Amino acid sequence: MIDLRFLPLATETVRALQSGGPDANGQAPERHISDGPGNPCRHCLIEIAAGAPYLILAHRPFPRPQPYAEQGPIFLHAEPCAAYTDTAGVPEMFLEWQQLLIRGYGADDRIVYGTGEVVETVRMAEAAQEMFERPDVAYIHVRSASNNCFQCRIERAAG
Repeated sequence: MIDLRFLPLATETVRALQSGGPDANGQAPERHISDGPGNPCRHCLIEIAAGAPYLILAHRPFPRPQPYAEQGPIFLHAEPCAAYTDTAGVPEMFLEWQQLLIRGYGADDRIVYGTGEVVETVRMAEAAQEMFERPDVAYIHVRSASNNCFQCRIERAAG
């Protein structure tokens, strides 16, 4: 069995965005007030509560632009929140959703064709372990099954 790590966005990146730093489009994040579920923070991996301020911004979860470096909208708490730390476990937020898309990427940060799969969230860890059996998969993105929005990254645990 392959041990997994579910990784949120890096705190350094999030703090820069929460301070008004530019998103992947070079724009300041938009500030809004949450009306409830449907606004998952990519840093703490918790739904942003109704009435709480949050940010909408363009994010590209890759080290540099290239043809496979998808970019899209994400949400973050507008105020500092703690990073998700139980990296060995599937974030509880995901277990409340029916399905998610998981997709493998190579060490070159490009999609590994044939790895994209919409999975029941209760099967996500098992499906990710199966995907990591492929030696060409360096990491996995968890994305929205309906909108393809980036949620978090899965890596093999070191050790």
